Amino acid sequence: MAETLSSLADLKDSPLAPEGAEAPVHVQKLDKYGRAYATGKRKNAVARVWIKPGKGAITVNGKALDVYFARPVLRMILNQPLIVANRLGQYDLTVTVAGGGLSGQAGAVRHGLAKALTYYEPELRPSLKKEGFLTRDARVVERKKYGHAKARRSFQFSKR
Repeated sequence: MAETLSSLADLKDSPLAPEGAEAPVHVQKLDKYGRAYATGKRKNAVARVWIKPGKGAITVNGKALDVYFARPVLRMILNQPLIVANRLGQYDLTVTVAGGGLSGQAGAVRHGLAKALTYYEPELRPSLKKEGFLTRDARVVERKKYGHAKARRSFQFSKR
């Protein structure tokens, strides 16, 4: 019949224990050119990020980083995973990003860069995950409803 377990140690030796319950082992994922690739998303923006060891050159859609993201806040958002991982200036980044506005694109690049760093150096995953860079921010603009001026704003009411 059903066997009774008195402690968690008994569960390990029990036939009820799930097979392969160990934590997943993250391995390095590189393409044939020695680059790590990841896709990042934020709002309606999608960024494709390739990283490889280098001098720290960053190109976004064929332009330099400070030309494409002119505002310092956007460049700061983009560099956050490199700063947390203490890898600033050690990787060359090639980024193509489309959709959304500049703020969403910067967030998408940050998400893709953090994922690409974990593919290149799996041991960086805990520190990047703790900072929340690997989590896809699922917040998007709410759709407009019929009978409303915007998503939630109603038209002005007048009794007469």
